[in-house]
Amino acid sequence: QVQLVESGGGLVQARGSLRLSCAASGSTFSINVMGWYRQAPGKQRELVAAISNGGNTNYADSVKGRFTISRDNAKNTVYLQMNSLKPEDTAVYYCTVDRFWYRLLAGTSDYWGQGTQVTVSS
Repeated sequence: QVQLVESGGGLVQARGSLRLSCAASGSTFSINVMGWYRQAPGKQRELVAAISNGGNTNYADSVKGRFTISRDNAKNTVYLQMNSLKPEDTAVYYCTVDRFWYRLLAGTSDYWGQGTQVTVSS
């Protein structure tokens, strides 16, 4: 099994920046893809960004050019650098990992972090 511990959430002003981290432990040998989802109250959970072992990335259109996903394979950690934050970025952000790219993109991974709140004030 895999355990995910997230950190870095908080309250920031619009146009500000925040960096989220997610450290994986346990059966990390099975992790090929890591990513971030978010969910705002009353809205559907949506993919924010994902990254493969080889460095291929996938971003939601709403965050392209503002957010950057990266990973440190030696530390089994994935990061989400969020710049130029907007109030509409306010949500609970969840880290997720999977063995298969398609399953993570579909939101059907078995492993999820506890969630970290990101609040952007206007």
